[in-house]
Amino acid sequence: MDLKQLVGSINKTWDDSIIDRLTEYVRIPNKSPMFDPSWESHGHMDAAVKLMADWCRAQPLAGATVEIRRLPGLTPLLLVDIPGELADCVLLYGHLDKQPEFTGWLPGLGPWEPVIRDGKLYGRGAADDGYAVFSSLTAIAALKEQKVKLPRCVVLIEACEESGSVDLPAHLAALGARIGDPTLVVCLDAECGNYSQVWCTTSLRGNLTGTLRVRVLTEGVHSGMATGIAPTPFRILEQLLARIENPVNGDILLDALQVRLPEDRRLQAIAAAAVLGDEVAGKIPWAKGARPLSDDPTELIINNSWRATLAVTGADGLPPIGSAGNVLLPEIACKLSLRLPPTADAERATAAVREALEHDPPYGAQVTFESDGAAGGWNAPAFAPWLEQSITRASQAVYGKAAVNIGCGGTIPFMGMLGRQFPRTQFFITGVLGPHANAHGPNEFLHLDYAKKLTACVSLVLEDHAKTASA
Repeated sequence: MDLKQLVGSINKTWDDSIIDRLTEYVRIPNKSPMFDPSWESHGHMDAAVKLMADWCRAQPLAGATVEIRRLPGLTPLLLVDIPGELADCVLLYGHLDKQPEFTGWLPGLGPWEPVIRDGKLYGRGAADDGYAVFSSLTAIAALKEQKVKLPRCVVLIEACEESGSVDLPAHLAALGARIGDPTLVVCLDAECGNYSQVWCTTSLRGNLTGTLRVRVLTEGVHSGMATGIAPTPFRILEQLLARIENPVNGDILLDALQVRLPEDRRLQAIAAAAVLGDEVAGKIPWAKGARPLSDDPTELIINNSWRATLAVTGADGLPPIGSAGNVLLPEIACKLSLRLPPTADAERATAAVREALEHDPPYGAQVTFESDGAAGGWNAPAFAPWLEQSITRASQAVYGKAAVNIGCGGTIPFMGMLGRQFPRTQFFITGVLGPHANAHGPNEFLHLDYAKKLTACVSLVLEDHAKTASA
C-alpha cells in the first residue's frame, strides 16, 4: 500500500466533503434525549442521522448498505454494512447525539453556529462524536481504493450515547446476529493527550448520575423568623454530600466505589505522565490562582482514570442572586455526577450511594436520591501483539511519534456491553478530544489536521488487521 496516496486520498475527502457536512451537522441542535425529552417531535435527531446517511450512501464503497434503523419511541441507529473479501468482521463505533449548549462560549462562537478558526472547527458535536462516521468510512474507502483486501466492516452510529446508551440494547437485540462476531472494534469517541501522536484508551470509567433532594419546609419563610429554629436545606445538603466525599481533598468514602489499580495501568499512567508532564493539568481552563489537586501528573492521571469522583452539575431551589430575598428556602435539589472506577460494579455503587444519602437524614428532613441510571466502566483486554505493534507503527508513520496508552476519565457504555459480549475481541479506542477541545463545555472544537491524520492511522490498523485475518 502506498502511504502517500492513502494520506492524499483521505485529506481530499476531508477537504472536499467531510468538513462541509460536519459544518452542517454542527448547526443541528440534536441534543441527547436526557437533555431534550421532546427530541422526537422536534425532529433534530432525524435531521442529523439523515445528513450522515446521505453522505454515507455517496461514498465509493461497492456493495455497502446504509440503513437508518428505528424502534418505537427510541432514538434511531445508523448502520453501514460494507462487505469484505476476507473472513472475519470489524466493528467501528461512534455516536451522533449531542450534549446541551452550556454557557461561556467566546465572542463569535456558539454551540450551533460552526466556525473554523486556526485549523479548528468550533461548535457542539463535531469532535464528540460527529466526525466518527466520516472518519471511519473514509479510512475504509482509502484502503479499497488501493485494492487492499479487508474483512467485512460494520459501522454502528447510535443516537443516545450522551444519555447513557439506554436505547442501544434494544437496537442490538433487534439486530440479533447481524453484526456477527467482530475480532476488532474501533471506537473514535475517546480522548487524546496532545495533538502529536496516537492516544490509545485502555480503560473507561463508569458514570452514575442522579438527583439528591432535601426538603425541610412546605414553603419559604422569612429568614429572620425561621433561622435558628429550622435547619437550612443547604446545610443538610452539605452534610449528606460529606457522607460520600471528603470535602477537603475530594476522596470518595464509600467502599463500593473503590477498586484496586492494576499494575499495568499504573505503569501506563507513569509513561503517559512522562510524555505530558505539566500538560496533564495544563489542558484545564483554570481561573487565575486556582491549582490542581496534585502537582504529580501521574497522580492526576490515576485520579482521572481509575478513581471515583463526584461533581455537582446542577441545582434547583436556589433563586438567582438578583432575586434572592431574605428567605429560608424550603427545598433544594442538586444533580450529582459520580465517575466510577473502570472495574467497579455500577449497581452496587448505586445502592451504596442511595443508602449513604438517604439513611438517618439530619433533623428528620425529607431526603431522596433518584438515580438516572448507572453505566459501568470498562478495562480493555491485553493487546494482541499484532495490534500493539500496529498502533505503534501507525502513529510513527503518520505523526512521527510513538503511540501512548492511557485510561480515559469518561464513559462509553457500548464498550462495556461489547466487552461482556465479546471477551476475546481486540479494541482500538482513540479520539480527538485533546487539550482545550472541551467536549460538553463551551468552545468545543475539532482539531482538523489531527482528525485527518487519525483517519489515516485507522486505515493502517485496519490493513494490519486484514493481514492477521488472512494469515
